[in-house]
Amino acid sequence: MGVPAFFRWLSKKFPSIVVEVDPNVPVDYTFDNLYLDMNGIIHPCTHPEYKKAPENEEEMFEAIFEYIDKLMKILKPQKLLYMAVDGVAPRAKMNQQRSRRFRAAKESIMKKSEVTRIREELKEKGVVFDEDETKKSHFDSNVITPGTEFMINLSHALQAWINKKLDHAENDEESNKLWHKDLLIILSDASAPGEGEHKIMEYIRRQRSKENYDANLSHCLCGADADLIMLGLATHELNFTIIREEFIPNQPRPCDICGQYGHEMKECEGKPNDPTEEAIVVSEPGFIFIRLNVLREYLEQESGKLDLERFIDDFVFLCFFVGNDFLPHLPSLEIREGAIDRLIKIYKDINEKFPAKDIYLTKDGIVNLKRCQLILKELGRVEDEIFIRRANNDARFRARNKEKNKELNRAKEMEKMRQEATSGSPWLTPQAIVGTSKVDSMSNLKAFRSMLKQENEESKQESAKETGPSPRKRKYDETDEESDDEPDDDIMLGMEGWKDRYYFHKFDAPKPDGISRIISREYVIGLCWVLLYYYQGCPDWQWFYPFHYAPFASDFVGIDKIEVKFNRKSKPFKPLEQLMSVFPAASSSNLPDSWKILMTDPKSDIIDFYPENFRIDLNGKMQEWQGVALLPFIDESRLHSALENVYPNLSDSEKERNSLGPHLFFVSRHKEDAFKYLDELFSKKVDHLEISPTLFNGMFGELRLSAKYSHLHKSARCVEFYDPIYPEDHIFPAVRLVSAKAPPKVLKPEGADHKFRPMIGMSHLPQRASLGQSGHRFIQHHAQPRAGFQGVYSRGNHNNRGQGGGYNRDNRGGYNHNEYTRGGYNPNEYSRGGYNHNEYSRGGYNQGEYNRGGYNRGGYNRGGYNHGEYNRGGYNHGEYNRGGHNRGGYNRGGY
Repeated sequence: MGVPAFFRWLSKKFPSIVVEVDPNVPVDYTFDNLYLDMNGIIHPCTHPEYKKAPENEEEMFEAIFEYIDKLMKILKPQKLLYMAVDGVAPRAKMNQQRSRRFRAAKESIMKKSEVTRIREELKEKGVVFDEDETKKSHFDSNVITPGTEFMINLSHALQAWINKKLDHAENDEESNKLWHKDLLIILSDASAPGEGEHKIMEYIRRQRSKENYDANLSHCLCGADADLIMLGLATHELNFTIIREEFIPNQPRPCDICGQYGHEMKECEGKPNDPTEEAIVVSEPGFIFIRLNVLREYLEQESGKLDLERFIDDFVFLCFFVGNDFLPHLPSLEIREGAIDRLIKIYKDINEKFPAKDIYLTKDGIVNLKRCQLILKELGRVEDEIFIRRANNDARFRARNKEKNKELNRAKEMEKMRQEATSGSPWLTPQAIVGTSKVDSMSNLKAFRSMLKQENEESKQESAKETGPSPRKRKYDETDEESDDEPDDDIMLGMEGWKDRYYFHKFDAPKPDGISRIISREYVIGLCWVLLYYYQGCPDWQWFYPFHYAPFASDFVGIDKIEVKFNRKSKPFKPLEQLMSVFPAASSSNLPDSWKILMTDPKSDIIDFYPENFRIDLNGKMQEWQGVALLPFIDESRLHSALENVYPNLSDSEKERNSLGPHLFFVSRHKEDAFKYLDELFSKKVDHLEISPTLFNGMFGELRLSAKYSHLHKSARCVEFYDPIYPEDHIFPAVRLVSAKAPPKVLKPEGADHKFRPMIGMSHLPQRASLGQSGHRFIQHHAQPRAGFQGVYSRGNHNNRGQGGGYNRDNRGGYNHNEYTRGGYNPNEYSRGGYNHNEYSRGGYNQGEYNRGGYNRGGYNRGGYNHGEYNRGGYNHGEYNRGGHNRGGYNRGGY
């Protein structure tokens, strides 16, 4: 679920959920089950953003294998490794996939054209290029879609690699420990329908509904999408953790012309690499854990007297309103404007004002539309106020931005004058010409640009699994600073008549009355579809929201009267049909010859599905990638009618690409009892077997043999795996299982005394680290103010007075109801850096063992969250004081 800024909001409001995976701390992480959302691995490994791309498929696959190995070394799964590649998606998701792939193709064409132009200019200046290097074909990332030859090859490569890993004779001792004999492996490749993360959720949902399911399994899911957090909460499993790459802002990118670092493509001079210059180092991103058990603790505090499990489900549902992959978000809801906090407040107020027998919004994935109507009515009541405030804030931002641009231009002019004046005058210094203040001004403006770029990159990272690296856009300093042009705003939300203008410009409707009812009805059905998808599985493979824009909250009237029905017997598209639905003509080479003609022939009956040019509506945003791609929706009946004429032309291999497949199940020959259990299948005595939980690590399901997928490798056996089957009307209960034991508390419970000791980080070890006298002397010495700054524990960096502990003035970390706290959630109005009125925590420094935070490493202050008498920190794997160690501005402490 690509929800820009969601993870940023979540980690600031609930900071202790995040824990750094620190390779320098000897903690032995182990999980029972490890799930890999594979598309989040495939994209960055095949077309990385910050390093040289692999040259061929073999190198791409090797990069994928290395990445999985790296995760295995960190997480050491004990029972199951589940690798889920995106298969054919529900129609509701295809609209977003279509938009992303059309954009990717458009950006690729523009980039190729720009690269060619710059190369030709450099050739005219005498630069010689390696023609073999120049002729190398560009990797089309759109091939990472079910039905392409690339995905078939990847599946075969993964199967061979798994067999190799399970063959202990071919691997070293460390590998054999990780890929041990008891580890079961499921590979759900692109032929198995469903999005990767939802195939994983379907597996967990169906396993935990079995009577003898182990409710205390520990789960770890790898992926960067924001929806993984929501999906993890929706399982109601108590031991669920997300692992994702840590975001590193402002990473250098290689030039697309010469492959070197240190300059943009437009600045390239085609010079060979200078061995005397210091090499630019690209940081290898580490990993962070998102502890959903801690998020549950936070939500328990938020829920008050409400039932925690029901409140969690309602929280997940409320988050859908600010963005998901299937519906556009409501115009009045922006995360950066506190939309989720607003919704939670409305939710609590409604529960107080309108008590009922069932006050919850959802149950087991079913929406209570009467309660939902109350929420939307209250939100609609304040819509005018929201739009007016937004317009005022935007006006102030534009004014500040305009002034910064003017200052930037002045600084650039002065820099230009300095360069002209110093040419031939080496004794003149920059300060002698422009003055120190101008140099500082230039530095501050670079920091400002860096901040904007960082914000954009981090937002886009949350939806990176579909497209991989973020699209290359013009940098902030590549815009026309002297231009006062702003994105056209025909709607002018907040000004009289905004609703009429919205429906006229967005829906071509002269009056909103009739169209708004239709749109709001479809949106409500969409909300019901999304919630069912999260809690019960796909309710309808064919349903989709048929508009590019959402209605207003004030348009939802009488929604409890809406009849919501889905076709539960619907079937997914076949892989090649999905390619025809989401691919632009620029990617048609990945389709069979007779099929791709339908995309390019002007006489094709469906040529209108594949426009070469399409408009992107910025819709009030500043960046094109944030806008709405106005593409025509696929008419399913017209598509299938056109394909009837070309289906007979498919070759046998193309028919294989177009077929849906099962999950694949691997058992090592060293797991002898389970290995022998499969003999009945391979001897063809039976065509299927119920899994024996005692032999297969407590797993349930069915195994089958097939000529296409099953094989007997010397190291392992591979068969088809099918999830447990339930009656068609079965409802998977969204509850905490009775036998589930909650992990140790991390947050301080209300009423706990000072002796309470939380579990820090991911460690369950009982020992606590503490500082001796020499340690205290060391910290006190280094905490003393030094010339030019206030010491390690100072309020902030004097070069950026707007920041309190790493965040800017408007955003000082943590969950805070006032503007003066710097360093997190603290009832003290003027606290900075976690200062608390008691003796346990002042500014991140602590004489005892309770301070775990306060070190700075790259631009975000996440520190200072203080829930009570001491600073809990959070990302500490051994309870010792890591405060005060500065690695460059990124504070990882204080969670």
